[in-house]
Amino acid sequence: MSPDQPLLAASAVRLGLTAKDKADALRQCGEVLVEIGAATEEYAAALHEREKSISTFVGEGVSIPHGTNESREHINRAALAYLQFPDGVDWDGETVTVCIPIASKSEEHVDILSALAQVLMDPAQAAALRDAESVDSVLALLSPQNPKD
Repeated sequence: MSPDQPLLAASAVRLGLTAKDKADALRQCGEVLVEIGAATEEYAAALHEREKSISTFVGEGVSIPHGTNESREHINRAALAYLQFPDGVDWDGETVTVCIPIASKSEEHVDILSALAQVLMDPAQAAALRDAESVDSVLALLSPQNPKD
């Protein structure tokens, strides 16, 4: 991973989206990963396959869609995206307002998931993540280089 391609780039942050259902939200997640060059259409399709076997809902209105282990060969580079659905998406009875799709062949994404876990454990920061109004605020919240001390 090069410094000019961070795991979560500004180009992968999408605010104020709408989705008619979970499948539509997953489709949009896959499209962003493909658009930023992180994965292929085959990996995007695998987001739906993963969701059929286990929900990627993690709480606090957040889902972390990712492909199946078999689909990792369709990943070009490690990356994350942030898609915000302010009106919420029904996720098997839960309401998801933020999807953070992951494309990763190994452990490159662990630092940012750790930062996400810290955000989700703090109700005020979790609300800030759900209600983010700017790309910069999303990047600041999910940046592992900015420990909240």
